Amino acid sequence: MPLYQAIVLAVVQSLTEFLPISSTAHLALAPWLLGWRDPGLSFDIALHLGTVAALLAYFLRDWLQLAAQGFGSSRFNHDPELGANRRLLWMLAAATLPVGFTGYFFKSYAEQSWRSPLLMGAMLISIGILMYWADRRSQGRRDLARLSWADALWIGLAQAVAIVPGVSRSGITITAALLRDLNRPAAARFSFLLSTPALLGAAVKEALDVAAAGGIEPAMQLPFVVGIVVSAVTGWLVIAFFLRFLRRHTLRIFVYYRVAFGIMVIALALTALP
Repeated sequence: MPLYQAIVLAVVQSLTEFLPISSTAHLALAPWLLGWRDPGLSFDIALHLGTVAALLAYFLRDWLQLAAQGFGSSRFNHDPELGANRRLLWMLAAATLPVGFTGYFFKSYAEQSWRSPLLMGAMLISIGILMYWADRRSQGRRDLARLSWADALWIGLAQAVAIVPGVSRSGITITAALLRDLNRPAAARFSFLLSTPALLGAAVKEALDVAAAGGIEPAMQLPFVVGIVVSAVTGWLVIAFFLRFLRRHTLRIFVYYRVAFGIMVIALALTALP
């Protein structure tokens, strides 16, 4: 795999994982659109590891506070919003269960038959429209201090739907949070925190699969390292940008992008059909 392809795909992963525009769709469609060979499972692990590293680096203080207060300690208490809801750790744990269920039972479909350009294009458009409606409807009157168990489970169920390519994990969970009347920064923050255990679990599972198959091929070792580093650094920057962006702006630009990209994908898929 050429290094420039590893860099491009790592940047695409970081941009599309954290922005609500579907990393799965972009990573599946990028080689198809550019005429590149599928990099395979080992490179997917590198991208997932880099993504998880970006999340852990950016939200390390949040996780330390959540873990401490979840077990009754007041150490690492840096954020009053998190400190006002001492059940957040356990809410995140409960909200992670649905995606574990769907991943276990539907992973093979998500990696094979559901990776259809027509399906991904349809999901890009339909979830974009839902995101627009939620963004317009939400009053944004609550933050994480007022997050309830019902909110957390609702957002967790939404994350489970993200196994369908084209949905977008951040897109569907932020949309679900907006529908529960969280403000945009709180919705994105909870979305990113919730995605961390799911992405870490996916990376570990993929790593075990590759190890069982004989490990990373020598030709893929350098692209593997480059993929981790580029996706981690780019991911951290994208998280910082997106959280700052949502303090002053709506999700409308991402809705427009999703709909336009979805229409393009469907058009290209239909013209490519025999």
